[in-house]
Amino acid sequence: MNQIPMTLKGVEKLRKELNELKTIKRPRIIASIAEAREYGDLKENAEYHAAREEQEFCESRIKEIQIKLSNAQIIDITQIPNTGRVIFGSTVSIININTNEQFTYRIVGDDEADFKKNLISINSPMARGLISKKSNDVAMIKTPGGDVKYKILNVEYL
Repeated sequence: MNQIPMTLKGVEKLRKELNELKTIKRPRIIASIAEAREYGDLKENAEYHAAREEQEFCESRIKEIQIKLSNAQIIDITQIPNTGRVIFGSTVSIININTNEQFTYRIVGDDEADFKKNLISINSPMARGLISKKSNDVAMIKTPGGDVKYKILNVEYL
């Protein structure tokens, strides 16, 4: 399987979720299943079926996180010399050339992406258009509304 790029914060977040699923959620679900079994006939026992469904979701999420962590390529941007180029993990400030709107984004892995927190996925059109550019370069980003030009103002390795 291919390596999955992640920042240190992304790996910590997944490890925390995995720990919570294993130590808190899984035992709670097991207790719910045991309690629901006491109600009798399992064929028509809605509580039992709901708990089993929740267990399936929990176990599949645990497996998914374990696979991601085992294939994680952890990138600590603070340990990389700043060449001024936009790379995975860097924080980039840009300006829309047409509207003069300024934005600052950090390029992160898929699991870490949160547009509301200005964390964009490495696989997003915006990040793909910015990767390998440097300060004062112009990036053409394909959007549903058409191509948009952004000028890169600053690249930081925070």
